[in-house]
Amino acid sequence: MASDFFNFQQFTIRQSHAAMKVGTDSDLLGALCAEGGSILDIGTGTGVLSLMMAQRFPEAQITAIEIDDNAVIDAAYNFEQSCWKERITLQHTSLQDYLQASTLPRYDAVVCNPPYFDRSLECPDQGRSRARHTASLPFPVLIQGAYDLLTPGGHFSVCIPPEVLADFHTLCTAAGFSLSKKHIIKTIPDKAPKRYVLIYKKGLVEEIQEQTCCMRNADKTRSDWYLDLMKDFLICGNL
Repeated sequence: MASDFFNFQQFTIRQSHAAMKVGTDSDLLGALCAEGGSILDIGTGTGVLSLMMAQRFPEAQITAIEIDDNAVIDAAYNFEQSCWKERITLQHTSLQDYLQASTLPRYDAVVCNPPYFDRSLECPDQGRSRARHTASLPFPVLIQGAYDLLTPGGHFSVCIPPEVLADFHTLCTAAGFSLSKKHIIKTIPDKAPKRYVLIYKKGLVEEIQEQTCCMRNADKTRSDWYLDLMKDFLICGNL
């Protein structure tokens, strides 16, 4: 069972209310996502992505939106307790409602750890189900919304599993995005990819940067790549 608190080096995440706890997906995306002076975090959950971005990008102004009542409780607390609270704005809303505003802001970067279990059964916990399943945020809505909210040349960063990669990429291309960076994440070298961290650009890309990374070595110890990626975030006991 996950602890009610997860300690990073420069901030702490309270996760006693939110359905989805701090996990590897959010850690990877927070450490690899694209930079921007103004950033939108869609479905912030506990707020971990926004806090990681606030640490990485000292000049960034971040807007975090979240639909779930319980997650908002944790996110608001975590932002208020952090040293970056003046640079993070939390809104209790869905992306769909956010897009209905008469005057939409534009962002240099949009980041989302999206729900993707669209081919699995709904779980009985409503909050966890909403966080995990695309019924609450279908890919076409997410992708088109991200495109519309970005400035020209802005970047859209996501972390997704292999089973939805083809569909997700097709939708991004159809919306007008170009794939800029593709991080292929494996747990150990001889396993198939576990996750993809993708960075799309609103505009043309001359060459796609592709990198295959392993979180652990063949002997199951943490890889140098992962240790270097997380060295400014995770405490040794949480690696």
